[in-house]
Amino acid sequence: MRAIEWHRYLLEQRERHGKMLFSVSELANIGSTTPAALNLALIRLVAGGVLARYVRAWYGLPGQVDIDHLIRAIDGGAYITSTASLYRHGLITQIPMQTLCFTNRRYNRARERRTPLGTLVFACVQRPIYDPPPDGEIRAPAAQALFDFVYISRRDGVDPQSNVTFRNIRKVNSIEIARIGGRYPSSVRRQVEAIVAAG
Repeated sequence: MRAIEWHRYLLEQRERHGKMLFSVSELANIGSTTPAALNLALIRLVAGGVLARYVRAWYGLPGQVDIDHLIRAIDGGAYITSTASLYRHGLITQIPMQTLCFTNRRYNRARERRTPLGTLVFACVQRPIYDPPPDGEIRAPAAQALFDFVYISRRDGVDPQSNVTFRNIRKVNSIEIARIGGRYPSSVRRQVEAIVAAG
C-alpha cells in the first residue's frame, strides 16, 4: 500500500469505528504482509508522518491518540490512579511526572513504558486493592486514587504527605472514604484519614 492509501484507511477506521491504535499484527494484516516484512514500511510511514509509534508494537495516527486509549491498548484491565488521578480531580498541585496504572497482570518485561504521551508505570496489585472503576471509566475516583496513592507510597517506602502538596482534599467524599477504606491495610486508612483531617 502507498502512504496515501494507508492514511486514508487509518482515517476511515477512526471515523467509522473510533479506532485509534493498531498493533503490528493488525497493520501487517491490513497491508497483506508479514510483521517482519512490515518493518521497512513502518519506518517509512513514521518518517513520512502517516503513522506515529506510541509504544512498542503499537502505532496510530500522529497526535490522535490520548493516554486513555494507549493504556487500554497496552492493558485492558489497567486503570489510572494515584497522583495522575488526584491531579485530574484537582486534589494535588504538582503535575505528575508519570502516570501510574494499577493492573492485576504481571509483566515479564519492564513495567515502565516511555511513550510520546509520557511515562506509564504499571503496578500489579491484587484484589481487594485492585478494583477497576465502574462503567468503563479508566480513572480512579478521588477517594480511591487517594487510598491508592497512600498505599503505593508506603509500599515504596515514601512518606505520602511529604511527596505532594494537597489542595481541596476535604472535597473527597467521606462516605466513599468509609466505604472503600476496608479494602486497605489499617495503616493506609489511618494515614488517609490524617491527610483529609489536615486538609
